[in-house]
Amino acid sequence: MTASASTLWWLAAGALVAAELLSGTFYLLMLTIGAVAGALAAHLGVSVNGQFAMAALAGGGAVVVWHLRRSGRPPAAAATANPDVLLDVGSIVHVERWNPDGTARVNYRGAAWDVHHVGSAPAAAGDHVIRSIEGNRLQLERAPG
Repeated sequence: MTASASTLWWLAAGALVAAELLSGTFYLLMLTIGAVAGALAAHLGVSVNGQFAMAALAGGGAVVVWHLRRSGRPPAAAATANPDVLLDVGSIVHVERWNPDGTARVNYRGAAWDVHHVGSAPAAAGDHVIRSIEGNRLQLERAPG
């Protein structure tokens, strides 16, 4: 018993989805679109060359569109400075006094934290914004205003 061309295309689409689930490479889903286009072309009775052309155009086109869409966005912030990862980034901390080396000790969320001054403004007592967290040290920048 031989499998029809559309069955082979659907098996290829399933294999691409399984490979994407194992690898996490989203581009494989775009290639799956091409395999689905090839299967639909086979259902419509298109020749084998036409099926491959449809699969290549749909899959390749989807990859190009996805790549252009992703390259147009700015890169995500590093995890240590990303407020989507660390909810404390962007919070305000009050510093009573700075040590000469640009460090201080502050109370934040009921615990004592080591902090380090970052930014272009000189370290001065007052409110500061958490810009990142590196280990157990807060990186602070002078709050605007």
